[in-house]
Amino acid sequence: MAWALKLPLADEVIESGLVQDFDASLSGIGQELGAGAYSMSTFSYVCGPLMFSPKNDVLALPIFKQEESSLPPDNENKILPFQYVLCAATSPAVKLHDETLTYLNQGQSYEIRMLDNRKLGELPEINGKLVKSIFRVVFHDRRLQYTEHQQLEGWRWNRPGDRILDIDIPMSVGIIDPRANPTQLNTVEFLWDPAKRTSVFIQVHCISTEFTMRKHGGEKGVPFRVQIDTFKENENGEYTEHLHSASCQIKVFKPKGADRKQKTDREKMEKRTPHEKEKYQPSYETTILTECSPWPEITYVNNSPSPGFNSSHSSFSLGEGNGSPNHQPEPPPPVTDNLLPTTTPQEAQQWLHRNRFSTFTRLFTNFSGADLLKLTRDDVIQICGPADGIRLFNALKGRMVRPRLTIYVCQESLQLREQQQQQQQQQQKHEDGDSNVYHAIYLEELTAVELTEKIAQLFSISPCQISQIYKQGPTGIHVLISDEMIQNFQEEACFILDTMKAETSDSYHIILK
Repeated sequence: MAWALKLPLADEVIESGLVQDFDASLSGIGQELGAGAYSMSTFSYVCGPLMFSPKNDVLALPIFKQEESSLPPDNENKILPFQYVLCAATSPAVKLHDETLTYLNQGQSYEIRMLDNRKLGELPEINGKLVKSIFRVVFHDRRLQYTEHQQLEGWRWNRPGDRILDIDIPMSVGIIDPRANPTQLNTVEFLWDPAKRTSVFIQVHCISTEFTMRKHGGEKGVPFRVQIDTFKENENGEYTEHLHSASCQIKVFKPKGADRKQKTDREKMEKRTPHEKEKYQPSYETTILTECSPWPEITYVNNSPSPGFNSSHSSFSLGEGNGSPNHQPEPPPPVTDNLLPTTTPQEAQQWLHRNRFSTFTRLFTNFSGADLLKLTRDDVIQICGPADGIRLFNALKGRMVRPRLTIYVCQESLQLREQQQQQQQQQQKHEDGDSNVYHAIYLEELTAVELTEKIAQLFSISPCQISQIYKQGPTGIHVLISDEMIQNFQEEACFILDTMKAETSDSYHIILK
């Protein structure tokens, strides 16, 4: 009987010991969570069927927050207005939940596809308009970001005349007015139409090991970031209103080094066990740039011409880009860009940039126009090499390339633009009294489109105002001008231009007689 009376006491002792042991096991959690440690009594409410406490704050425990953080937040599921895809494979040696890493070869052209990802009715203010995107190659490490200016200046000193980032213009599609500011080696910008196919090919000329602290060979290179910031026009026509930004992490190797590194990572992953492979991301064929904050240094995000660019030029387009549909730029007047003996060293630097000799600007830093013009052909070839040397020598001497075809035209009507017809007639009579003045037109491509543009430029009108161009044939018939017909024009042929108002629009038909 005594033994039976001691049984509840033993059960009570055992239960008390279990509680103490469990509370002790929770002490570490309490220390990790700080002052908000929870006792066994509180935990009993958590483990109950309703899972709540009188304080209603059990679900706000940090451990619950950590579990919830693994779920995708709402902003990750939202559809972004644009998407940028770098056509280069990601590394397989990146752990899960880490940012992707892409290896690039120095100087190789890589395509970045600019995709319009808007929903129907989203951002209607940019429909039919252009946007501006600014590409940058920046440092991924915070330590190097703080000293970016000094790092880039040191790279400029070691690599005079080179750029960190360039656009491969011949391969790009749909980009308009691409610009590379000579003072910002890691930045390029261009306009593009989201409604049209746009792909830009970029080249990165620096390698990751050029910015490592100690260079003894075999050291790891620093990672870079490719960041794209896109802007729309404001009321003043300046591209300053931010739309979207995205970036990705890259490393740049010497030519073919990225391929070898990708192969090495793939072979290492193949040697790992299936359990270890689960901790790593698979390698994707392309790299999708992820949304990020806009780059803070946007002082040069404006519509003004960049230093070293000829501000008199009009925007040009590649591929499918044809400029803004709401604005047709007036053709620029012909400009002669010959170097003069009176040119200052600063103006000579700008002349070199405009004529695609940016690589040699540092070599000719203190050269004036007179200094450059005194260089002989052998001097220039010895300094710049055979190819660029001959090109620079011809540019210094102002040697023009003979056009493929030259024709002469004369107006039968004094001016195409109707509103200026009477003024032009009076002015022509007062000046010379003779309307038979011929103008030379030089053709290189020998196409109807080129002839239309040259005639429009000659008379200071828009090419859109010229509907068709005809050539008067036998018995006065009008034959539509084609590329093949222009290719069969005689050298220095003479034509009289007659104009005829189009019936369906405000444009004109031009007849070559």
